[in-house]
Amino acid sequence: MTPDTNRSKLTKQPRPGAVIAVLAFAGMGASFMQTILIPIQAELPDLLGAAREETAWVITITLLVSAICTPISGKLGDMYGKRRIALVLLSLLVAGSVIAALSTSVGPLIVGRGLQGTGMGVIPLGISILRDVLHKDRLGSAIALVSATLGVGGAIGLPISAFITENYDWHVLFWVAAGIGVVSILLYIWIVPPSTLRTGGAFDFLGAMGLAVGLVGVLLGVSRGNDWGWLSAPTLISLIGGIVVLLVWGVYQLRRNNPLVDLRVSARGPVLMTNLASIAMGFALFSSSIVFPQLLVLPTETGGLGLSLLSASFVLMPSGLAMLAMSPVAGRLQRRSGPKPLLVAGAIIIAAAYCVAVFVDLEVTHVLLINLVIGVGIGLGYAAMPALIMGAVPSTETGAANGLNTLMRALGTSFAAAIIAAILAQSAVTIGGVSVPSATGFHLALVFGLVAAAVCAAVAAFIPRPRTIPEEHVSLPESAL
Repeated sequence: MTPDTNRSKLTKQPRPGAVIAVLAFAGMGASFMQTILIPIQAELPDLLGAAREETAWVITITLLVSAICTPISGKLGDMYGKRRIALVLLSLLVAGSVIAALSTSVGPLIVGRGLQGTGMGVIPLGISILRDVLHKDRLGSAIALVSATLGVGGAIGLPISAFITENYDWHVLFWVAAGIGVVSILLYIWIVPPSTLRTGGAFDFLGAMGLAVGLVGVLLGVSRGNDWGWLSAPTLISLIGGIVVLLVWGVYQLRRNNPLVDLRVSARGPVLMTNLASIAMGFALFSSSIVFPQLLVLPTETGGLGLSLLSASFVLMPSGLAMLAMSPVAGRLQRRSGPKPLLVAGAIIIAAAYCVAVFVDLEVTHVLLINLVIGVGIGLGYAAMPALIMGAVPSTETGAANGLNTLMRALGTSFAAAIIAAILAQSAVTIGGVSVPSATGFHLALVFGLVAAAVCAAVAAFIPRPRTIPEEHVSLPESAL
């Protein structure tokens, strides 16, 4: 069955512009949860009356849950309907936001933040829905917009979070998040048509558990390595244990008839190389996301630029707006030249921005312009990745394949968070009795971002042309929710 045939079987005909807007709004709302606590991260121990080691889990748990849920929810979407699973994830996000809004201690807040992390799965599901319901002429720009929400939500949400925390009780953040989730649910039900394309079969619960355990081990070791010590027993056990579990999980998946993740498809050249490039681009994106906020808000006497958090947020926000603005441009370029040149161009633009950052004495205007250019590159790259993936996998596997690609981007940001944090911590200097990152540390962190962007461009240049993909699936009608 071709995509056009699938669209003709929809229970209600979609309004393309409205569908795109709803999926983008839901994606931005989900990615907003990743940065919602940045303005008060350092204050959490006092606000919650808990040790810093405990409050660190408020940030870590969202990362872990979102990484686990994206590939699993993608597979569930392929099997049981993408809109249905997206609505479940948004409902969990709302529940988590309410729990967090009512929390007065660290335990309930961790639970709420974990449930919020499930919302990230709506982004790859939204990209897959686009393939099911839109004509190919509108697909490129729409994919670019929804894919970019991975970065846009955080960039736009940061000044919102900073404004709320400076003027209201911090719990208001989560009531706002709950409101965004409720609106997303209502718009999904009203606008997004139920899909007719489902694969059926039995869900691989053992595979899901194995993937979850393996990812938790690796990501926990990476995200907490700076706090625990990279050679400490907890870090090594987490990293080595997670890798071993993932290797065993991979062997198990290869023996399954209906695996959670089809590793044979994932090992195809176009899919594998795109996922590797995604890790590198995720690293390049997050390097600047760590360096620039700290550089902007550090006092001038310590080598920073001395802005308030709210002012710094407005300096960083145009990067997210650039990602949005590049969506229609990326769609037109993709129709002319294909997604591969778009990914290469995006990585080169990011590398060029980092080159300027490495060799210029940074001022506020420099940071604004450099981050803006990085946003342009990310917008192009994030538009190309899903298109490359969906051009190389059957339509019955788009949810799982996009979920895995989103996971690869998350791995890149996780590695960047750990490595850049280690660089800044080891190069820190004491000024006025306060330990702050040094200029050398900031410079080296930006060099790492440059290297990651260059690696992304090199890997993307060798992505092979996909072979013709057979469309083998069973189409089942999904009842309206």
